[in-house]
Amino acid sequence: MNLNRIDLNLFVVLDAIYTEGGITRASRKLNLTQPAISHALGRLREMFGDPLFERDGRAMVPTPLARSLIEPVRRSLRGLEITLNEVARFDPASTERRFTLSVRDVLEATLLPVLMRRVTETAALISVNTVRVDRRDLEAELAAGTVDAAIDTLLPLSDNIRRIRIAADPLVVIVRADHPAFGDGMDMDTYLRQDHILVSSRRSGPGLEDVELSRLGVERRVRLRCQHYFAACRVVSLTDLVLTMPESYARIANRQYNNRILPFPLSVPMLDAYLYWHGNVDQEPANLWLREQLIQSFES
Repeated sequence: MNLNRIDLNLFVVLDAIYTEGGITRASRKLNLTQPAISHALGRLREMFGDPLFERDGRAMVPTPLARSLIEPVRRSLRGLEITLNEVARFDPASTERRFTLSVRDVLEATLLPVLMRRVTETAALISVNTVRVDRRDLEAELAAGTVDAAIDTLLPLSDNIRRIRIAADPLVVIVRADHPAFGDGMDMDTYLRQDHILVSSRRSGPGLEDVELSRLGVERRVRLRCQHYFAACRVVSLTDLVLTMPESYARIANRQYNNRILPFPLSVPMLDAYLYWHGNVDQEPANLWLREQLIQSFES
């Protein structure tokens, strides 16, 4: 018997007829019409190939098959009711739940330590799974519930996706501690004379800093394009190449290398981070709790 073809409400009717001993009383209990109850019973009889109830005077007497079904059906209905009540209630201190977040790797180092400190202190049974979702698939994953929330730059998603800005990060320039060109600090001419590292998950295309430089009609020389800022910071520590990156991650990734962190020599927009979730979980207690933890983690 294929479950995806079965209306689970039929089992609610089965339990009501069994408990009340008749169609009339079952209809009152479920606040349905007697024809609706009779129709549901007809569908149950067809499904099981058994009358399930036989009339004895005014009473509906269950058949042996109905007697064998009733306890498993009641256990299943009760289990489903408990599950739905737990979802609606959601107590983070006692609920076991795994949340899946779509997070770009540059944000993991700044977000996860603070987030997991909060989670482990207040929600012993909650676990977190971070994944990287292609931006073209993000809306579909949020709609399907395979991802509970996402943190990314501003994206062109439909109105079905809710969003709020939760962080803003300036760009900074990373150079090795004894770089000969930066003894007196940073200016635009010095910046443009250097060889640069561009970090991007894309195979081609400019970075935010390149877009802003192009507005001034200037271009920097990129000698290395790589995928991860951590690797780029190590390259900086061993060469004269310079790196432009978000400040919050720069202060984490460069601690072991003693690289210098200098202001970007151009006024550019902040790197905004947005929290995304689907409208169908806008008021879901579990998702509300998760979003609160994410927002407060960035505020800490």
